[in-house]
Amino acid sequence: MKHGKKYNAAAAKYDLSKKYDVASACKMVQDMKFAKFDETVEAHVSLRLDKNQTVRDTLVFPNQFKGEKKVLVFCKGDKVKEALDAGAAYAGEEYIEKVKEGWLDFDVAVATPDMMKDVGRLGMVLGRKGLMPNPKTGTVTPNVAQAVAELKKGRTEYRADKAGIVHIAVGKCSMDADKVVDNIKTLLAEISRKKPAGSAAGFVQTVSVSSSMGPGVWVDYKEGE
Repeated sequence: MKHGKKYNAAAAKYDLSKKYDVASACKMVQDMKFAKFDETVEAHVSLRLDKNQTVRDTLVFPNQFKGEKKVLVFCKGDKVKEALDAGAAYAGEEYIEKVKEGWLDFDVAVATPDMMKDVGRLGMVLGRKGLMPNPKTGTVTPNVAQAVAELKKGRTEYRADKAGIVHIAVGKCSMDADKVVDNIKTLLAEISRKKPAGSAAGFVQTVSVSSSMGPGVWVDYKEGE
């Protein structure tokens, strides 16, 4: 793959064929950034998964780096007030029709179980945008107050792709490196916790970190750390 001069100049600063501890890797990524905007720090975790296995869950990073999310809750009755009191931007069953008409002024959607029969009909709209509520990610729940509170704190979904790799933002280059390290360690602990039953040693195969535009750095990670 061909890269530009700035990328190549950044990559030339270090030996990127080696593996480094998490703290060193994060500092290297921040040192190699070259874009004019505040680049996102990304983690890429390759997992050993059998054909029918996957890893998917949510977590709340100890150090936040994203703007506050607008949460929409599909609900009715007393749950509307509960959702709004918890900080939801919008709540109610009338939003089903608004979404059908193309309205999408929100970042994440939550639904109570009794609403999913109607919300499910929005699959063509919400599914395409990755906004469909899903019980696996805690966005289909009767406890809307807890879901809204966690989402506003930055609850983030992670999942392995078809190649068994989790790609996820873990911070910003402008952040203190120690905070990015904490976020990465939290992510790795959560992924290890989701290790499928019966998985052999070496579940986490490789870990690398990079900025949005910069080269990747291999992390010397051993399960159980």
